[in-house]
Amino acid sequence: MDGADEELYRKYSDGLIRFATGLVGPDNAPDVVSSAVLSCLTSPSWSEIADKKPYLYRSVYNGAAAFRRSSFRRSSREQRAAQPEPTTEYEIRPEVLEAVKRLSVRQRAVIVLTYWEDLDPSTIAELLQISHGSVKRHLARGRSRLKEVLHDG
Repeated sequence: MDGADEELYRKYSDGLIRFATGLVGPDNAPDVVSSAVLSCLTSPSWSEIADKKPYLYRSVYNGAAAFRRSSFRRSSREQRAAQPEPTTEYEIRPEVLEAVKRLSVRQRAVIVLTYWEDLDPSTIAELLQISHGSVKRHLARGRSRLKEVLHDG
């Protein structure tokens, strides 16, 4: 860091930390600001930037957004890890199995992937190489048919 960059940091650091505090809280703001400023100072285009203040603020904003995403992902992983392992043994009632067998092959595939494999419609569409709308349509028709068959029996 040269003298001009040092002076620039002294000039804007308090404002950047207040800004980051509003975005990520007081515990993480200094780290976000440090990372953002370091990223700016090591950027090949840093010397070419005429108005550095907005560039610094944008960098802090981007750093805070990345921090929040990372924090959310970490929190989600920790919550999933803290939950007990799901049992792999399923009690499948014979009447449900028979009702599922009465569905069309496509409806059956979508129902099985949705309820037994716990996949979302986008993943199912990708796996079956059909549109997202087709997955939703087959799922709705399959559910409707299962409801009819299971409630009549």
